[in-house]
Amino acid sequence: MSSVWIDHRMTAISRLSLLGLLVALFGISPTLANDKTMVVPAPLVDDRRQDATAETAVLAGGCFWGVQAVFQHVKGVSRAVSGYAGGTKESATYDMVSSGRTGHAEAVEITFDPRVVSYGTILRIFFSVAHNPTELNRQGPDLGPQYRSAIFTQDATQRRIAEAYVAQLDKAGIYRRRIVTQVNGADPFYAAEAYHQDYATLHPREPYIVFHDLPKIEALKRLFAASARSKPVLLTKAGAEE
Repeated sequence: MSSVWIDHRMTAISRLSLLGLLVALFGISPTLANDKTMVVPAPLVDDRRQDATAETAVLAGGCFWGVQAVFQHVKGVSRAVSGYAGGTKESATYDMVSSGRTGHAEAVEITFDPRVVSYGTILRIFFSVAHNPTELNRQGPDLGPQYRSAIFTQDATQRRIAEAYVAQLDKAGIYRRRIVTQVNGADPFYAAEAYHQDYATLHPREPYIVFHDLPKIEALKRLFAASARSKPVLLTKAGAEE
């Protein structure tokens, strides 16, 4: 099947047709996405800072709609923005990034209170429910380096924690395949276009969201109940009114 038909840029009608085809042919249902989630061990190396009220994490794990939605439901997170990291300012547009030739990854900038949720916990949720860290240059149906798994560390402490955690999970054999998550430095982050923000909340009945993203939110609430909030922290006024 052509990637054009399974990319998340499809129209709602195309997505609905694909979902119906998958259900009809293979008996696939949205609930199966939950089978891909699990609680991975907590990081042995972490930093529970008590000297700051805000810290930033930038994570890439496939389509930013779902990653943003997951972290908007995490206690201690005050802001989660969909955007691009890894390329230039001039190429930080959806049309250009979608070509896969800009160096950018679809990413989410997460602002959180480290007194409430540690950086290590943010990463634990990232590896447990937000994405599959063993898929190289893709995530589910979305193909290309713009959908790669990557952590853009903001300082030396974050890099130490991220590198130690990837090594810890690989050594423990948590996944059947090797983790391919890149641990990068603090490349500039550029916010995505307004229509991408709060997308999962604003379009909860879109087949792509139903099939790929809502199960991630449900997995967060089920597997990390103490860290999950029922109502997401949103960016847009329209989203806040939903």
